[in-house]
Amino acid sequence: MARQTILSVETRGPGVYEFTDRVAAFVKASGEMSGLLTVFVRHTSCSLLIQENADPDVRHDLDAFFRRLVPSADDPAMAYLVHRDEGPDDMPAHIKAALTPVSLSIPVMDGRLALGTWQGIYLFEHRQRPHRREVALHLSA
Repeated sequence: MARQTILSVETRGPGVYEFTDRVAAFVKASGEMSGLLTVFVRHTSCSLLIQENADPDVRHDLDAFFRRLVPSADDPAMAYLVHRDEGPDDMPAHIKAALTPVSLSIPVMDGRLALGTWQGIYLFEHRQRPHRREVALHLSA
């Protein structure tokens, strides 16, 4: 048995957006099922993370780290970039998505996500402007 859906996650620009509650609601609606949940983002300029959801400083620090690791194409250190079709954040967003997961596998036990106490599911937006991102969920027994 399998269940599927697509969630829409609205972003306001770069950052880490938690949507654990929406994923948990999808799993709970499946009953007392146990199996494996696949979470997949349908875009090439954002990614997914399982990360701490207790201290917002973690999200801030992750975003700050990746901005330093892969700066905007306007930065002189990124002058080698060729792909700039959608602006100076275009190729850096693709690089960040290549470094972080675009899919997650999460065990489901008796109708609940088997996440740790402080873990949450996040969409990691790498673009500067707001986006509506689609995340596909597939739960199989």
